[in-house]
Amino acid sequence: MKFFASVVAFAAIQVASAGVIQKRASVNDVADVGYATLNGGTTGGSGGTQTTVTTLDALTAAVQGNDKKIVIISGNLSGDAVVRVGSNTSIIGKQGSSLTGIGLRVLNENNVIIRNVKIAKVLAPGDNIGIQAANQVWVDHCDLSSDRDHNKDFYDGLLDITHGCTGITVTNSKLYTRWKASLVGHSDNNGSQDVAITVTYANNWWFDLNSRTPSFRFGHGHIFNNVFDDNNDGINTRDGAQLLVENNVWTGTDKPLYDTDEGFAVARGNDFGGASSTAPVGNFVQAPYSYTLLPVDSVRSSVTASAGQTLAF
Repeated sequence: MKFFASVVAFAAIQVASAGVIQKRASVNDVADVGYATLNGGTTGGSGGTQTTVTTLDALTAAVQGNDKKIVIISGNLSGDAVVRVGSNTSIIGKQGSSLTGIGLRVLNENNVIIRNVKIAKVLAPGDNIGIQAANQVWVDHCDLSSDRDHNKDFYDGLLDITHGCTGITVTNSKLYTRWKASLVGHSDNNGSQDVAITVTYANNWWFDLNSRTPSFRFGHGHIFNNVFDDNNDGINTRDGAQLLVENNVWTGTDKPLYDTDEGFAVARGNDFGGASSTAPVGNFVQAPYSYTLLPVDSVRSSVTASAGQTLAF
């Protein structure tokens, strides 16, 4: 027993960084939360070949194609590019790795996992992560940012999910310091495609953002156990979207949850920071999967301690 306790203590020390104990994770982990668990689940490249990349060219080549593959980012990569990601892929960032000016795009693909990846300052029209016409995508423990020193169109979105995407889950991530955070649904005129959208946002930390936290058109969204701090705007449910919003926490905005053009929301157990929801009540009252809600008074401490690039591989 003493030996076992010593091993556990040593492992905890080994994965400590900047005062935060990092959770050990496996490159073969699969999605275990939200819409990404449905329709056969989201396994990414689990069980496939493993490649570690240290340059933009190597990253671009490694993520192509539909064979099962695990691509591990090591070091700090920079450039001005948006990298297309193939199906059946897991992209994993080692602790301390980063992409600067390099975005990831999942376009017309399925079964993709992006975990523990830090991405900053991707120039418009690219997004830090753009998911389009894709299915079964899990974004987990990512760190997405830019700056607000430039005009609002210098960068585009931190994490945009558009063109009828289904089976998308975003968990344990930090989205911060940008004009535009996360757009769901392509445009007001794309309802015939975007009505199919299904997205889960859980346990994420959103702060120092102007808008789109998120802005959600047409589809169904489940937003629970998130922290929203000092953003100009809140969750905007739009164009008939149906949202289920549970046990989230806000500070610093007088419009935490509102609608545009007849969007709807069912809101339960939230701390709106002294403000209130003004969105019309919708009909999305139960998510089609099992999940665990943190008590609202525990959400802040849990989320802020674990969101972002905090996994050890």
